[in-house]
Parts: sequence; C-alpha cells; structure tokens
Amino acid sequence: MANNNEASTLDLQASPGALTGYINGSDLLLKIGEKAVGHCTSHTVTFNSETKERAVKPLASKGVAHGLWKEKGVTSLSISISAEGLRCYDETENGFDEVAPMWGKGSVVTVECYKRGATDAAAAATPYLKGNFVVTSMEENSPAQDDATYTVQLENAGEPDVYPGKASA
Repeated sequence: MANNNEASTLDLQASPGALTGYINGSDLLLKIGEKAVGHCTSHTVTFNSETKERAVKPLASKGVAHGLWKEKGVTSLSISISAEGLRCYDETENGFDEVAPMWGKGSVVTVECYKRGATDAAAAATPYLKGNFVVTSMEENSPAQDDATYTVQLENAGEPDVYPGKASA
C-alpha cells in the first residue's frame, strides 16, 4: 500500500489540480517578509476569538430554567503564529539571523501562509493567510552537542488581507 505522499502524487498525475488524501505538513509553508522561514521544522497558526458572556433574565412567560443559559458573542478576533527552525550557517531564507532584526526594529512585517506544490499558478500564488504581523518574541536554544534551534512568535497587526471566512473583495 502506498503512503499518503505517493497517493497524492499519483492522484496529481491522474487528475491535475485535484490533490487527495491527507495534507503533509511540509507542504504548508510560512513566509515572513519576502522569504520563507528558513530550515523551519514546524509552524502553528492559531485563530483566536475573544468572547463575552451575557446572562439575561428569562421572559416572564418562560420558566426559570431558560435563565440558566448564557448567551455568548465574539468581541474580537486575532491570529497568532509560532514557528520553530534550525539555526544554519548558510541560510538562504529567513532564519534567526534574518528575523531577529525585524523584532529588534519593532517593525510590522508581511506574513503569508500558503500551500507548496499547487498545480496551477493561481492556486500556488494564493495564500490562505496574509497580513501584517509583529514579531512578539524570539527564542534561541543552543544545547551542547546538539542542533541549535530558534522559535519565533508573531501576532497580527490589524485585520489581515486574507484569512478563513473573510469575504473576498
């Protein structure tokens, strides 16, 4: 039996533009600024909702049990991203040495999340998340006799241009 990567490749050859099966995490990429996160081992995108609960008295015509249920509404949305990578002497993408100055300047950076290997140019150029973010923290881990790694945390700076559920213009 073929693994999911082989199945996706076979399906791609049989029906261009129609990938099937599970998505391989290596095919979902994160770009900070103009380049992908270098030697990235993992990234996580978290879509957050702040909510507010409201307890209201039930209508006089309703029983007391109706007052036990609270209403809940969304008061704000935010997106946070974390990425982990390996430090590399000959980095060609945005690794620790390239992203750290973005943090140090306190600058707003454009971030994109997109799928690698889309079969048509339009799909390949269409991110599923894109917008302005700030680098909220960076961490370097340098254990003895092991790979040096880094993590970067980002949070949205205003409403992103592209995100799930946003109506297209």
